[in-house]
Amino acid sequence: MSSEKAKRIAELNDRFRENFYEPSFGPSSVPGQTVCSRGIVALPRETQICIWAKVATFNCFDEDSDPHGEHDFGAFAMPDVDEKIFWKIDYYADKSVRTGSEDPADPAKTFRVLTILLASEW
Repeated sequence: MSSEKAKRIAELNDRFRENFYEPSFGPSSVPGQTVCSRGIVALPRETQICIWAKVATFNCFDEDSDPHGEHDFGAFAMPDVDEKIFWKIDYYADKSVRTGSEDPADPAKTFRVLTILLASEW
């Protein structure tokens, strides 16, 4: 994959992630949905909100966690949570999420799913 294409995917992933928990009253420029695992949902509501905010503002990408430069995975620790929090973005052709996207750099051909989970649920 070209570095330009990876940069475009990273830009779309960042835009999607930065705005996923804000209310939207119309079509999103980066279509997708967010899902939380049972482990995340079991945490206190205040902790969940702090996790969402940390996912939205995450910027600790490095060669180990982001080898392709797409900003599609992150991991971090949270106070009062016994294990790391992981988040990942998967690319699908549409919101049926049955088949993968052929071109994650094209928001018209990609429906993103952001999953937030505990490390033990990976």
